[in-house]
Amino acid sequence: MTCQKFCMALLQWEFIYVISAFNLAYPSTPWRFKLFCMPPNTTYDFLLPAGISKNTSNLNGYYEPLLEAKFNSSGTYYSNLTSKTTFHCCIWSEENENCSVQADNIEGKAFVSPVNSLVFQQIGANWNIQCWMKEDLELFICYIEPLFKNSFKNYDLKVHLLYVLPEVSEESPLVPQKGSFRLVQCNCSAHKCCECHVSVPAAKLNCTLSMYLKITSGGVVFQSPLMSVQPITIVKPDPPLGLHMEITDSGDLKISWSSSTSVPFQLQYEVKYSENSTSMREADEIVSATSLLIDSVLPGSSYEVQVRGKRLDGPGIWSDWSTPLTFTTQDVIYFPPKILTSVGSNVSFHCIYKDENKIVSSKNIVWWMNLAKKIPESQYNIVGDRVSKVTLPSLNATRLRGKFTYDAVYCCNEHECHHRYAELYVVDVNINILCETDGYLTKMTCRWSPNAIQSLTGSTLQLRYHRSSLYCSDVPSIHTTSEPKDCHLQRDGFYECIFQPIFLLSGYTMWIRINHSLGSLDSPPTCVVPDSMVKPLPPSSVKAEITAKIGLLKISWKKPIFPENNLQFQIRYGLNGKEIQWKMHEVYDAKSKSVSLPVPDLCAVYAAQVRCKRLDGLGYWSNWSTPAYTVVMDVKAPDEK
Repeated sequence: MTCQKFCMALLQWEFIYVISAFNLAYPSTPWRFKLFCMPPNTTYDFLLPAGISKNTSNLNGYYEPLLEAKFNSSGTYYSNLTSKTTFHCCIWSEENENCSVQADNIEGKAFVSPVNSLVFQQIGANWNIQCWMKEDLELFICYIEPLFKNSFKNYDLKVHLLYVLPEVSEESPLVPQKGSFRLVQCNCSAHKCCECHVSVPAAKLNCTLSMYLKITSGGVVFQSPLMSVQPITIVKPDPPLGLHMEITDSGDLKISWSSSTSVPFQLQYEVKYSENSTSMREADEIVSATSLLIDSVLPGSSYEVQVRGKRLDGPGIWSDWSTPLTFTTQDVIYFPPKILTSVGSNVSFHCIYKDENKIVSSKNIVWWMNLAKKIPESQYNIVGDRVSKVTLPSLNATRLRGKFTYDAVYCCNEHECHHRYAELYVVDVNINILCETDGYLTKMTCRWSPNAIQSLTGSTLQLRYHRSSLYCSDVPSIHTTSEPKDCHLQRDGFYECIFQPIFLLSGYTMWIRINHSLGSLDSPPTCVVPDSMVKPLPPSSVKAEITAKIGLLKISWKKPIFPENNLQFQIRYGLNGKEIQWKMHEVYDAKSKSVSLPVPDLCAVYAAQVRCKRLDGLGYWSNWSTPAYTVVMDVKAPDEK
């Protein structure tokens, strides 16, 4: 952790006891504290250093339930101290200019006497201490750094944290036994900054952790009073991530960020931002959502934003600030800057135009499409003095213009157009989905072509569906509870999706979702019932023969086992050759298994095929059966009468 010269040392307490000599508990209210230590017999009648006001309010920080501990030793007296030197420590709060000094009397007991706190604030050597619970609720951390970096550069610095964490909070004594403390050696860097880590089991987050610090430098030991805290009350979240800014469709600046997923409670957020435009604007806002809207955004402005988080419904510590993010608006603001929509829809663009540091009146703004066609003024609307609006009705699909896959919408003043423009993407989403149930009634295959939206680069396509328990509704609609279906691109350019197993009488409502960075579009939904989309197996055992007695072409077959519905049949027949000239014959009698047809040449070879389909017209024709051929044989010609 990088040392910062004036790092505020923070500890969040629900109720704090500061204990001296292990036999006196000093209760304190939950507020901000500072702990100052100095050797005895020190003369206090010195002037305050330059830049330090006698008004203690200048030393106050944010008003929040935090504890700051500063362990100080005068650099003036440091070289004369020994390891046996006893330090008088002062606990100071911003509510009281006087603080309590703890010292040992001749009987070894502790007493408390008031001393002006401003005296202690001038001691030369300081340690700033900040303790918190990480947001994963597994590690308690104390961070120690010297306030003045040069005070201890010639001395070895060692820091130890001693603590007691009982099994349950009720068993925690007011003053733990001295021998019950566990010792943790803290890791110190070359910059004399130290970190102490204590692992806290989840079952002990609500227990009271008692602790004190021993800081050794140059053979002199500085020991803090005994302090106690519940780890769950000092959780410090990680800084918010994914900070993002954008102009909304309504012309506001939206600041958004990602919420932490590891903390077990809801967070509140503090957002600080500054705006640099024709005038400076700074603000601090507290929100519980993960976004904030800033209104009255102007062209040519620059915004800098930072966010931090803290527990919403209980005690906690503010996280560090996120990394600053800067966002600059252009001289012409379009909102939205890009629109993705479907054929036949209506859309609107807004703009604010800045020309030579002056906002152009909305009455003087005109709109052009692709700089080739002026949009009629009847489609303009004035939204205040600065904002102009244009509405584009009943849109046609965008035509490709070289590498441009969108239409450019320009907001201009009366005399010229700025080179910036808004982008309009209009897509034909009328995608036809065709489904077919196999003759064994075990699976349904659906196919669709992406040709209609190939011009929308960067998009992905996904078939989504919702299965109802029985049949389809009269008007198919897109369901909020839908599922995606894996589809695979085939060589013929179609996507193919297979549903298996299937529910024959269920209604499958399906549509194609087009996902793009600008949003998503859905094709019109269609609903199919697998039982109504069956493509039967072709008839089997097909035979063709010339009848000996009556001289007719007889074609016979066996109907497939599935489906069990009544079937109609189609027969095609013709003289066998390289190119057969087929003749068609329809059979609507579901019970028929053969048909006899007159042919002109009884001594020729004929080919015949049969296919079938549901008699009610639902579903598809089966494939043609394997061809059957007649055999040439002596046949008695029919008797003439």
